[in-house]
Amino acid sequence: MKTLMVLGASAPQVQLIRAARGLGYRTVVCSIPGSYPGFAAADEAAYADISDPEAVLEAAKRAHVDGIATCCLDTGVRALGYACEKLGLPGLSEAAAIRSADKWSMKNAFMAAGVNTARFKKVTDRGSLAEALRDLELPVILKAVDLQGSKGIYICPTAEDAFANMEKVMAATKKDHCIVEEYIVGTELGAQAFVYRGRVLFVLPHGDNTYMSGTAVPIGHYVPIDAPAAVLAAAEKQVRLAIGALGLDNCAVNVDLIEKDGKVYVIELTGRAGATCLPELVSIYYGLDYYEMIAAMAVGDDPEAIFARREDGHVANASRMMLSEKSGTVKRITDNVVRDESVYDLSVIVKEGDRVEKFTNAKDRLGQIIVKGPTPEACFRRIEEIKKQFIIEIE
Repeated sequence: MKTLMVLGASAPQVQLIRAARGLGYRTVVCSIPGSYPGFAAADEAAYADISDPEAVLEAAKRAHVDGIATCCLDTGVRALGYACEKLGLPGLSEAAAIRSADKWSMKNAFMAAGVNTARFKKVTDRGSLAEALRDLELPVILKAVDLQGSKGIYICPTAEDAFANMEKVMAATKKDHCIVEEYIVGTELGAQAFVYRGRVLFVLPHGDNTYMSGTAVPIGHYVPIDAPAAVLAAAEKQVRLAIGALGLDNCAVNVDLIEKDGKVYVIELTGRAGATCLPELVSIYYGLDYYEMIAAMAVGDDPEAIFARREDGHVANASRMMLSEKSGTVKRITDNVVRDESVYDLSVIVKEGDRVEKFTNAKDRLGQIIVKGPTPEACFRRIEEIKKQFIIEIE
């Protein structure tokens, strides 16, 4: 029996653990201690900080694993690359993982490979920021280079905003620098991809629904997107270029893109499946279990065999996070939703009496809605119906 170590024990990793067990693998979940659902879902637990490459390597050795995987979070990507390379396991390389986890390294790799990306500068203090702003066009966006999700990122319409927000970024980062880049005003979209033995098996562009909180935070996604064929082709070309630029291989890939005037730019990408219901988006669209592809590849089994069983037709689907626009306590949860074949998943991770925070990023989500249907528009309408029937009261 092969053994898969899953980095992270929070709710998104539970589906990966279950898929691995369904394939007959022994599962070891690796995480710091805590009341995380992954511990109950897995066969065994290995307690370690997944942001620490050496700790993950030692935990993997003790568990005698055949593979290491993660999904939906960046925290363990660098450790995954390090441990896989040291143990000779399938997975992205340490160098590719480092480029995935550092926006400064990533942007330089993009430039060297000819990837379309926003113009940018490295800044360390107010003086270097002032110099950068003389060269870049407003608005700009400031980014911590080492933080995940939407943390440490601020859109700055004016120079005054940039100077004010730089203090916040530098307080949040562990580095002595950040980057400032031109903020491209266009249509935000993304893509999921999978690369195996140097070959990209698919690139699936998807639409994003966002919530503005310092920057645009994804709260849902949908496929297919209504875009000209030329834009879809440009998106695929840029994704493939960016995968090559970072040297990503033997991994799922999550990509943030933006389109302006028919030109597609890469914001960033990383060597793991996206969060916010994106593995489910891929699964529904292709009619397979995407988590199975991730698990199989990690232990040295063939993910192409799973992908080859995909359905000929493609299924439209959409997702949306449940969120609160204020902090407070969950007073009551009312569920009047009639589950039918359109409802793929409707779940909450809070209960009555729980304290919740005003939404700022994905960690503040209350639950999720995933639906499928004939078109994205039909899916959007179904989500709005569900939101009226499933009510989480906060006081």
